[in-house]
Amino acid sequence: MALHYVGLAASAVGIRYKGQTPSANQPTPFVGGCSASAEMKPSPIEPGWVIAGDPQARFSAHSQAHDKFASTGVWDCTAGTFRWYFGWDETVVILEGEVHVTAEDGSERTLKAGDVGYFRGGTWATWHIDNYVKKIAFVRKPIPMPLSYAFRAWAKFMPKKKTGLAA
Repeated sequence: MALHYVGLAASAVGIRYKGQTPSANQPTPFVGGCSASAEMKPSPIEPGWVIAGDPQARFSAHSQAHDKFASTGVWDCTAGTFRWYFGWDETVVILEGEVHVTAEDGSERTLKAGDVGYFRGGTWATWHIDNYVKKIAFVRKPIPMPLSYAFRAWAKFMPKKKTGLAA
């Protein structure tokens, strides 16, 4: 049964990537922008999650992966304390201000401008913002474990390409 899933996933991945060439209906291969000029729109925090204050959040979408499993955006928020549910894996880079984060396990950390944080999907954290915080968020929807194993197995047989920062 497990081999059936591996074969199915490998076929799907092979079909998806076979012969892809740029065309008019594919997204732009590069998206750039300045976080300071992002058009921020209200993105209210779920009222039941607010613990103290009146935090006002805003968000601006930057980009989304072609497969819709990853996206990037800019988010900011005024003073307040609230719980936040991370439905997807999220890596943040604090651009301005700071936030005091308490994870589900009770560990605490203050993230300031320039700091990077990672929040595993399916977890809660309490955020306390004294004044203001602005972050860039990189979110990724986790791939179901059977497909993840299949993809890793498939990747072992593919030629290694030099890409990204190490290229």
